[in-house]
Formats: sequence, C-alpha cells, structure tokens
Amino acid sequence: MQALLAEYLPILLFLGIAVGLALVMILVSIIAAKQRPEAEKLSPYECGFEPFDDSRKQFDVRFYLVAILFIIFDLEVAFLFPWAVTLGEIGVVGFWSMMVFLGVLTVGFIYEWKKGALEWE
Repeated sequence: MQALLAEYLPILLFLGIAVGLALVMILVSIIAAKQRPEAEKLSPYECGFEPFDDSRKQFDVRFYLVAILFIIFDLEVAFLFPWAVTLGEIGVVGFWSMMVFLGVLTVGFIYEWKKGALEWE
C-alpha cells in the first residue's frame, strides 16, 4: 500500500503546485491591478455590442456547421495519435474500430463540404 501511495505523490505535488500558483497569480492580479469597474466594463456584451434580441432565437446554420467542423477535426486528432501509438497492441479489432470512426467523421466532413461550410465569405 505504501508503494502505491508513493506513486501518486508526484501527481499530488503537481496538483498542489498548480493550484497554489493559480491562487498566487489571482491574488497578485487583484492586489496589483486597479479595481475601478466602469459602467462599460460591467455592461453585458456579445461580440462587442449590446445584446438586442431574445437569446432563444435561432442561429444561422453556419454557427452549427463551424461547430461540426471543430468536432470533426478536434476528435480526429485527439483519438488518432493514441490509436497510432497503440496500434500494435490493439490488433485488428482496434484497427477496424478506428476505420468505422474515421468513416463517420468522413461522412460528417462530406456533409460540411456539400453545405458549403468550407467556403468562407
């Protein structure tokens, strides 16, 4: 049990240092910065201007297309590197699982392409 806990000590030290450093940075910024909030700083904003409509209105479909693009490329990169590193260990089942995953991403990419999300104005 002692050896198992000793293996977690570096992780706990790292987390302690990270939390401590974050708290120190926040405290230094509060102490060093001038705390004079103005009406303009306290006002709500959205993309640099005052909100003018109900927040439950429908967005343009391009927002969703960009979100799908992000998911396609972000997920692909996030899963492709660990898969490539462990490909020898996971075997044929792991290979074909990733091919199905990449196939689904390819279908999403083709959908984005047909919708014109890759053509910026």
